[in-house]
Amino acid sequence: MTKIKAIIFDMDGVLIEAKDWHYEALNQALELFGYKISRYDHLVTFDGLPTKKKLEMLSMERGLPKGLHKFINQMKQIYTMEHVYMKCKPLFCHQYALSKLKSEGYKLALGSNSVRITIDMMLGKADLLKYMDFTLSNQDVTKSKPDPEIYNTAITRLGLKPEECLIVEDNPNGIKAALASGAHLLKVESVYDVNYQNIRFRIDEIEQAQRKAA
Repeated sequence: MTKIKAIIFDMDGVLIEAKDWHYEALNQALELFGYKISRYDHLVTFDGLPTKKKLEMLSMERGLPKGLHKFINQMKQIYTMEHVYMKCKPLFCHQYALSKLKSEGYKLALGSNSVRITIDMMLGKADLLKYMDFTLSNQDVTKSKPDPEIYNTAITRLGLKPEECLIVEDNPNGIKAALASGAHLLKVESVYDVNYQNIRFRIDEIEQAQRKAA
């Protein structure tokens, strides 16, 4: 029977309640040039995509000049950091879950569509970086989610098979990437669903199903 040996987490909406921070920060940058993403479009179309991809889509669909991409991206990162400094803090449910899983011998990793500096800042402020064996950003891969490259890379780096890994995801693009990697999935609705009880239940559920199949 194959046992779960590692848990790979997404970041935004999973370990950090940062969806609104990214949304607000990008709009702050876009509004410098008279553009804006509506809340509806954010939730339905843009959620979970890297900023670079969002800007490419805005150029195609709304005529955002491509020459502005670099500046808007830079301003978005600055505004995001301001939100992180003001709002990001540790959550007990995450501290307990990750420390408990680590003590039980599970490997822990993170795969996020965010850039490296944002991952390090957020996980540092949330006091979660110390639990991770490693983290992967969108700068560590050539294709972002929904492509499974970031999870395939994480699984390979862990030295494990996909069926030995559980991926924790919340949005459609991340879920597609997780499933395409061949790993098991725990879908969550909010950061508060990411707790030891839910993760332990999903691991037990997977391993029980494998025992029955064997």
